[in-house]
Amino acid sequence: MSSGSFLSVTGLTAGYGPVEVLHGLEFTVGEGEIVVILGANGAGKTTAMRSISGMISRHGSIEFDGADISHAKPDAIVRAGISQVPQGRGTFTDLTVDDNLVAGGYTVKGSISADLERWYDLFPVLAERRDQKAGSLSGGEQQMLAVARAMMNRPKMLLCDEPSLGLAPLITKELFRVLGTLRDDHNMSLLIVEQNAGMALALADRAYVLETGSIVATGTGDELLADDTIKEAYLGGVS
Repeated sequence: MSSGSFLSVTGLTAGYGPVEVLHGLEFTVGEGEIVVILGANGAGKTTAMRSISGMISRHGSIEFDGADISHAKPDAIVRAGISQVPQGRGTFTDLTVDDNLVAGGYTVKGSISADLERWYDLFPVLAERRDQKAGSLSGGEQQMLAVARAMMNRPKMLLCDEPSLGLAPLITKELFRVLGTLRDDHNMSLLIVEQNAGMALALADRAYVLETGSIVATGTGDELLADDTIKEAYLGGVS
């Protein structure tokens, strides 16, 4: 894990129409680091992700891998090396698993055969279902497909928006194990927004807590897991 900032966000404001949702957000993600943003519904987590991806109008500074992407369009941000797994997965349900993955590699020049096999190795359940339509997969399998499809672009950083949403606890545990593997074995940087605070903090190198569009706490995953205020707000007070 690098000590430098791979993604640096400074003074980020964004919203929808006249409603400002983010109020001067500042946070960083290091190379090969998993950073989690926690927050309740409506805190602005998804808005932060959409801002980084260029999907909504935003103001402030966003630097990634030494380049200013503050005003870049979504396609340019993808080509710069940021892929997003959106909330709700966003798979092409009428396409096969294989076709979904091929679509994910649309920016890659040359053969993607090795990429397909790499992610089928990491997600063997997808290899078993490569000829099935994505819409026939379980929710957990679709989430795995969404992650694998995002990785087909050969990104430097992966953004995951509520990856555990709607998943059973055992499936969530397996998904988070895979996300940890992307960091540990592939040196992938990940920014994850999540409501499952306990599992997310156990995975995170660092985390930020977002309330009504502002960062109100930050620390390592272990530090926030040990914080009584965080436990009360996000872990039901469980010690």
